[in-house]
Amino acid sequence: MFNVSARRLFHTTSTQLSEFSHIVIGGGVVGVATASELQQQSGNNVLLVDQHDSLGQETTSRNSEVIHAGLYYPKASLKAQLCIAGKNKIYQAWNSGNLPVDLKQCGKWVVAQDNVEEEYLHNLELNAKELDVPVHFVPTNKAKQQYPLIRANKAILESPTSGIISAHEFVSFHEANFENSEGTIGLNSRVVGISHNPGTSNYTITVDVDGEVMEITSDNVVNSAGLFAADIANMVLPQQRHYNYYYAKGNYFSYTPETPIGQKITDKLIYPCPNPNASSLGTHLTLDLGGQLKFGPDLEWLDVTNASEIDYTPNPRNLQPAYEAVKQYFPAITPNSLSPSYSGVRPKLLSAKESKQKFADFVIKEEEGFPGFVNLLGIESPGLTAAWAIADYVKDIYHK
Repeated sequence: MFNVSARRLFHTTSTQLSEFSHIVIGGGVVGVATASELQQQSGNNVLLVDQHDSLGQETTSRNSEVIHAGLYYPKASLKAQLCIAGKNKIYQAWNSGNLPVDLKQCGKWVVAQDNVEEEYLHNLELNAKELDVPVHFVPTNKAKQQYPLIRANKAILESPTSGIISAHEFVSFHEANFENSEGTIGLNSRVVGISHNPGTSNYTITVDVDGEVMEITSDNVVNSAGLFAADIANMVLPQQRHYNYYYAKGNYFSYTPETPIGQKITDKLIYPCPNPNASSLGTHLTLDLGGQLKFGPDLEWLDVTNASEIDYTPNPRNLQPAYEAVKQYFPAITPNSLSPSYSGVRPKLLSAKESKQKFADFVIKEEEGFPGFVNLLGIESPGLTAAWAIADYVKDIYHK
């Protein structure tokens, strides 16, 4: 962590031109996993900075904690490749005893209520097979016997490699690996400026640490700032290459039945057929690791241009639409059994209108003309699942 002696170290002279080999900006699960992978490479000296007082406080701590199988995304996309690779890394490490976190490979059902949705599921099956993601159809009569409270009028596609994971423990796992490899973490550290030094081909990062402004030099910079990643990118890039972010809020709702149900609702995650281009996977039923049901996220586009203006209070106006959505596949639900719980926000590179027209992939690239500056933009769902694979992908940019 930052302390007085560590701050002094930043300004001592050494044989190296920069104080760090890499600075990773943003301590969400993607940032900390990336910092950990980079620090484990011989010769690297990595600093991870985050503006909060602990890691994983924004998008990482405000999602469904679902391990996504990767079946929704186009084969050539980074979302597909990194989601599947990340999922495989999680399960392989967990099964071999090398990932001491709570998780459960519970599987999920995607349910269709009419002919159009049934056709969607058949197309989803084809996409999954092209991606080599296991899926199979569950006969609706068999499903009715297994979970009589779940409605699927036309068809059910099961994804057995979907699951749930403790996001907090997953962050802690990568944080421990990073610190055990002697990486440096700077908390309460907000990046307020970045300048590229062409002569020395390194970067000077200006950081506000609890009101004290300091400059740190690094050979390379990884922008994994989540909701603030566009702002960080724009500190470096010329005006004509600036990125715009759009913010999409997802409200989550807790479930407390008004009268006891008297039977198990489901052990599976239940998903409706999603919005076009998978800009949202619909208001779905998820479980926490204690088996408690929750519903969400919905999709609410925010009229804010700065992530610091986001209000995370769950929108009570969204309660009725959420109830209507959930009732399609869980008809026993009653309006008063749902209550607003929490919300998360996704950084989007496409507007609400554009998101309905085309697919938005992750953007992970070294910026032309700025050697060693790697942007991670539009890292939304399935970012938690993909995090470890994203870390490998960034590592490979530097260590081919």
